[in-house]
Amino acid sequence: MKWENNRQSDQIEDRRSQAGGGGLGGLGGGGRRVGGRGIGLGTVVIALVAGWIFGINPMTLLGVLGGVGDMGAPTEQVQTAPPGPAQAPTDDMGRFVAAVLGGTEDVWGQVFQQGGAQYQKPRLVLFRGATPTACGTGQAAMGPFYCPGDQKVYIDLSFYDTLRRQLGAPGDFAQAYVIAHEVGHHVQNLMGITDQMEQARRRVSEREYNALSVRLELQADCFAGIWAHHNHKSQAILEPGDVEEALNAAAAIGDDALQRKSQGHVVPDSFTHGTSAQRQRWFNAGLQSGNIQSCDTFKAATL
Repeated sequence: MKWENNRQSDQIEDRRSQAGGGGLGGLGGGGRRVGGRGIGLGTVVIALVAGWIFGINPMTLLGVLGGVGDMGAPTEQVQTAPPGPAQAPTDDMGRFVAAVLGGTEDVWGQVFQQGGAQYQKPRLVLFRGATPTACGTGQAAMGPFYCPGDQKVYIDLSFYDTLRRQLGAPGDFAQAYVIAHEVGHHVQNLMGITDQMEQARRRVSEREYNALSVRLELQADCFAGIWAHHNHKSQAILEPGDVEEALNAAAAIGDDALQRKSQGHVVPDSFTHGTSAQRQRWFNAGLQSGNIQSCDTFKAATL
């Protein structure tokens, strides 16, 4: 991946010299980023953005949620960590992350601008071990995650070692896909989809919510594909084998692959992120089309 072509983002908080503790969900298999903690944010992008993107009334984006009962689960209020300084990392991996994030900013900034809205950049936090967030305490063991409560992506870079050594998904473009997926959740947040999911969480059964969570995650995979499409178009970032790296990473963190690896069998009703085949399909859908309308997983008859 020719990541050096990208502008490096200045929205980086490097907390790797700090210590912390706790736990939170991440990119694959480890928990949820919507529901229970840190949801119900004050920043919501104008509904017209969602209407423009999908060509429908934003209130019907998740039309499958209508007519279900209310579980009434309250949102826990969690103390937010004081913001760290925005500083440019000086190590190679830090610069790589900043360049990938810069590429996502440029792509989504243009997409939102075309829709008559302004893209609000997320911040990305580099940490080691654990760190406080507006969604509770984030732990490296849970993988990368996005917290809508503070609009930040959190990554312990040791996850990339896990991706390469334990999950068999090496490569810099595989690592970039991970970042783009989490930024995809930020895009969903700005579109109001995260709030819709929180509302659904209070109304549906756990099984139904899991099914919606799968659609949410697959949409973030599709959004990652859209980033790759447009970032390559503008900066020629892709090299031979890069797409295969991303597809391999998507397969490695599919619910079915992770469950087979951890327990020897799969439980489809417990899936929250999608199967390997589904994650590959939706990333590829965004990559091939570059069109956000192709990412409406909530209206798709089959995943």
